[in-house]
Amino acid sequence: MDTAVLEKPEAKADEVAKAAPDFPQTQEFVTPKISRMEMLKLFYKPEGTLRLTIERNPEGWENFSYPTVKLYQAAPLSSPGRYIVLHDGKGEEITMSDHIDQFSPDSRAIAEDEIRRRYLTAKIQSVTSIKVEFGITYWTVLTDKGERDFVVQSLTESCIWLSDRHLLIIDVDGNRFEILDRFILDETSRTNLALVL
Repeated sequence: MDTAVLEKPEAKADEVAKAAPDFPQTQEFVTPKISRMEMLKLFYKPEGTLRLTIERNPEGWENFSYPTVKLYQAAPLSSPGRYIVLHDGKGEEITMSDHIDQFSPDSRAIAEDEIRRRYLTAKIQSVTSIKVEFGITYWTVLTDKGERDFVVQSLTESCIWLSDRHLLIIDVDGNRFEILDRFILDETSRTNLALVL
């Protein structure tokens, strides 16, 4: 998407400036336009806190900053790397990019890092145990990243069949676990799965 319009933040300009005093702000609290995605500068400050500055554009807008933003993919499974959405600290959409390649190289690296963090998937190699209590399932599994314990609140909503063999599981914290092929799991793992799926 070549052109996008920012939503007007609800905070007042002096409140935003107080939250991020070292960030350049607009003189008047108006809605700047994004004519190119390269205008967006994503960065961490402090480490682990994603922030956004919209840099000056040819139309004369001053630099404009959001002290907290969150980055999502609208369709991470079907369209990886596409439809990158930025939200402000209140959950309001700032803008959406059709493709991650539209960001500047530095911002693209930050976006890729954020996607890896948010959509990190551990591959399940065996299912040690599954316990069910009041519709909630408690899993102990061995993954390519070591042994993990996690909780799934609703199997119907949180277990997504990508094929008759391939299963994606999302726990209550949003962590993602993947079974690439349930038929090649060991007998104990298949038996445990059969109890709940």
